[in-house]
Order: sequence, then C-alpha cells, then structure tokens
Amino acid sequence: MNKNMFFIIDFDSTLIKVEALEELVQISLKHNPARRRIVQEMRQITDQAMEGKISFSESLEKRIKLLQANRVHIEQLIKRLKRKLSKSFVRNREFFKKYADQIFIVSGGFKEVIVPIVRQVNLLEKNVYANTFQFDENDNIIGFDQSNILAQKDGKVSLLKSLNLTGDIYVIGDGYTDYQMKAAGLANMFYAFTENVERESIIKKADQVAPSLDEFLYQHKLPMAISYPKNRIRVLLLENIHPLAEQVFLEEGYQIEYYKGSLSEAELAEAVTNTSILGIRSKTPISPRVLQNANRLIAIGAFCIGTDQIDLVSCLHKGVSVFNAPFSNTRSVVELALGEIIMLIRGVFEKSNRLKSGIWDKSVNGHYEVRGKKLGIIGYGNIGSQLSVLAEFLGMEIYYYDIVDKLALGNARKCKSMADLLKKVDIVSLHVDGNPNNRHLIGEKEFKLMKKGTLLLNLSRGFVVDLVALVKYLENGKVAGVALDVFPDEPKSNEQRFVSDLQRFPNVILTPHIGGSTEEAQKNIAEFVSEKIIDYINTGNIKFSVNFPNLQLPELQQAHRLIHIHKNTPGMLAKINGVLARHKINIVGQYLKTNEEIGYVITDISKRYERHVIRDLKKIPNTIKFRILY
Repeated sequence: MNKNMFFIIDFDSTLIKVEALEELVQISLKHNPARRRIVQEMRQITDQAMEGKISFSESLEKRIKLLQANRVHIEQLIKRLKRKLSKSFVRNREFFKKYADQIFIVSGGFKEVIVPIVRQVNLLEKNVYANTFQFDENDNIIGFDQSNILAQKDGKVSLLKSLNLTGDIYVIGDGYTDYQMKAAGLANMFYAFTENVERESIIKKADQVAPSLDEFLYQHKLPMAISYPKNRIRVLLLENIHPLAEQVFLEEGYQIEYYKGSLSEAELAEAVTNTSILGIRSKTPISPRVLQNANRLIAIGAFCIGTDQIDLVSCLHKGVSVFNAPFSNTRSVVELALGEIIMLIRGVFEKSNRLKSGIWDKSVNGHYEVRGKKLGIIGYGNIGSQLSVLAEFLGMEIYYYDIVDKLALGNARKCKSMADLLKKVDIVSLHVDGNPNNRHLIGEKEFKLMKKGTLLLNLSRGFVVDLVALVKYLENGKVAGVALDVFPDEPKSNEQRFVSDLQRFPNVILTPHIGGSTEEAQKNIAEFVSEKIIDYINTGNIKFSVNFPNLQLPELQQAHRLIHIHKNTPGMLAKINGVLARHKINIVGQYLKTNEEIGYVITDISKRYERHVIRDLKKIPNTIKFRILY
C-alpha cells in the first residue's frame, strides 16, 4: 500500500448519483404545486456553480433559500441517498477500507447528510469536510455556517491547503470547485468523474476522465473489485436493436456504438477490432473474415431467434460465446401466424383490395371459418408448439411433424412423416430452423402431395420454400392462398426495394420479416440477450450460450475467478492445475464443461496470487482465450 497517495473525492454526483440538495428540495416540497419550477431553478443554480459561472458561496445561499426543509426531511433524504450510491464506489468498498486514512471527502454539501452515507463504503467520519446547516427552534433549516471555510470563495482550495498533505494528491469530482484544487497547484491530477453526469466544460479542464472509479483504480494499479474497468468494454450494436439493450449496457458502464443498419463484411471486420461485445440481428453475417482480427471480442448477441448468420464454429475457435433469444418473440410470431390463417381462409385481403377499387364483393364462395379445419405444423419447437395450443383453442384440428421426437401438446396428433401430414391437412404452417438441409423443404414433390385448396404459411426461413414451384401451384389453383414473412433474398435496409413474382397474386400475403417485430418481442429480446451477455462477462455463466458447453455457475464468494477456454485436447485440466500447484495457489472451486471443439474451465482461487501465475496459464498449449473476472 502506497502511504504517500491521497485521494480527494467529491460527494454530490460523484460518491452519490445525484445532487443531495436537489433531492432534499424534492422531498421538502412534495406537496407544493410549485415544486417542479423550484427544482428546475435549483438545478440551474447548481449547474452555474459547477461550471464556475457563479461563486459557490453565492449558489449555496440561493439554494438554501429554496429548500423549505427541516431535520425530518434530512432523515428521509439519508434513506433515499443510501440507495443512490454510485455503482463503482459500492463495488470497491475494499479499496476504501484499505485506504480509509488516505481518502478525504471534500464537499460543498452538508455533513448532516454526508456522514451517514460515507459509512456505507467504509469511509471515515473524521475525513469528511463539508458545510453544516443552521436550524431554528423548530428544526427548520434557516441557513448554513458562513464561517465554515467550505462556504467561502475558493473554499476547497483553502481546505486542501490547511490539510497540509505530503505526497501525491489526486482529486476526483465533477465540478469546477474540484478542478480549482489542481489549478491552484495543490494536486497532481484532477479526474473528471462522469459516471453520473458529464459537464463538458469540466471535462475540458480535467487531466483525465474517469467514467467510473474502476478506471481511476486501474490506471493507478490500485486494488479493485473487478479485473478490468467496465467503461473500457466497447459494445457495437447494429440493425436498429431495441433501445432497451443500449440502456442495459449503459447502466452496466459499457461504451456503446449504435447503428440503425448493418455493416458490410469489410466494414464490420474493421469495426470489431476494438469491440468486446457485438450485437446483431438477422441481416449481419459473422464470417471468419469478420472474426480474423476480433481479438478483443468476448461475446456476440444475436438479438433474434436464429443464429444461421453466425459462423458458430469460427466463433468457438476464437473463444467468442454467442447468445440469442430462443423464446422472447415466440408469442409475436404465433399471433401473426394465427392472424394470417384467418385472413387467408376468409379472403380478407382480396375483399379489402377490391373494395378499395370500388367493388362491393359480398360473396361467400371459398371463405370459411377456421373451426374444424386441419392445421399441419412442420417444426414443433417453441413457436410451432405454442401455435398448436392456440389454434386448437380456436377449434382447429392439429397435426404436426418434427424430425426430433416431440411430445404432443393438447390433442395435437403426431405424423410419422411430412408426406403423411401434407396429404391430411387444409393449412400448412412452417416453423423449422435454419439447417441447410431445410433448403426447399417444400418444393415440387411436396406441392403435389397437398390437397387442392391448401393454404401455406412460412414464418421460418426464406429458403425453405421453392418459390418457383410455389408460383406454379398458385397459378393452377392447387394452393389457394399463401402468407410469407421470410424470403430467400431480403433487402438489407428499409430503403432498398423488394421485388418478387409473388407480388401479382391477390391471394398472397407478404410481410417484411416482421414475425417478431412487435414492441413486446423486441423489448424482451433486448433485455434477455443483453442480460445474458452481462452475466457471462461478470460471472462466466454460459448456461444460455448457443455454441459453448452449457454450464451454470454458483455465485463467487471471496475468490478470484479465472476463465480458461481451450481446444478440447486431453490433459488440459491437469496442466491448468499443475500451474496453480507450482505456484501454491489454493483452488476454492473448479468447473469444467466440454463439447466437440472446446473445453471451458472455471477456476475460483484464493485471493492472493502473483501476476506471473496468469502469464503461465496463458502459455499453456492449445489455450484459446483467458480472462480474469475478479
């Protein structure tokens, strides 16, 4: 521990996420109709002081006049602020405990509020320097102690001078008064803390920006709760992924780069060079070329159901774990399929288009109820099985076929072959995966097996249906109606034009790959995938990984967690343990899972270890990727 380092830390918007006086006025004026206006006025005064536009003492006086608070309100404020400590400060309590004598809270705020809060992160009351309130006989706040050095002009500068600290001094804060201590020549460096608020004028004056306390600790090789600052983890999100994903990653402290469209292979290959997490949807192929220089890439999130666009084997060899959302948009796809079945069987789109042309066609010929009709579902996975349940509820007779033996739900009947299903049903709905063997699963031979007047739906993959054969059987009337949501060739953006031979048929419903495009589905996908990636980054948990061995991990307790990804070759676990044994490292817990390509070893070790232990683990032959979580 370096005894010659001292840390001067601000309180408002640094140690806590908010400005305490602003929170106090929110509480004290809870039932005041002018509260919103007064809060806004207080924020303006705060910003003026933080940016150096008015003196701190002047801002303090103005804000106190707006408060209308007493001791009861302060007690309520303390309870609120205990839940609003900055995340990076909370997780680094051990740093505060170890360096408690060398850490000083220097604030223009008030001791009555600050002291109960700093105890939450192992800081010492004696090292808190702040203003104090003045109260009347009814405990109402009527002012502040104007003789306090921190209430006066250049108060923090004067206070730091009086401390007479000998050694290297680092200031961490978000305001002009924090910068003044460095400007006065009293500190080695001023770090603009931006985890909670970014003040451009202060950032310009700072020696360094600290997006979190982790970044400051990392730069100075000080003890920290995590092995790598979260703000250095860069996330690249493509294809207009729901904003909730961006929000989840931002709250974790990651850097975000966001694009509404996709990137070309060459553009993506360059963009992922410095990317830790890549988020895509269905239109962005992940090829070996893209992965070639992606040496910092830890995880890919497919914010959709399928992962056909991702070379999963190449990701394995690169040590990149892939996550998707296999269940999150199931309901949306099922609802669209049901709606399209009803629209097709009633000829709604044809009637609607004729009426738009002025033709009142009220005939009933060829239009039916869905009740009693036979629905054939090819692919009885998450979507197919849920469609089965809801369609049966509408009175349909359900038949299904899947190459994997699946348990029937409700009264659904399993068919021995796809041919058997096609001969029986009135409506065929396709819900298969992107396996290349499913290319033209429905073609000339399959159309011949269908009953005359069959309806066909494809909400799975575009290449599953032979469109040339489909056009033929639409023209001869064998197929009475079609609904397609996916196509072999789809535009890469909304600006590109879509062209298909199917556009000329009035009994065909075409939708632009919107099966999962509902607010609910996209929000669920954004939340599910981003949270699973964060869990993987933080704990190593790969339970929901598409390409890694499935492994659920216990919560880490008082240990370092090491992740070793390697080629699946014999003796790797023995080599890992051999390194640890040579360095006399105690193993707290160890977990191994393999698949055909890789092995995934999690080792929890006792806290104390030397850096060369990590070097030796990385040098083990056939190591693909190694990282430390804590």
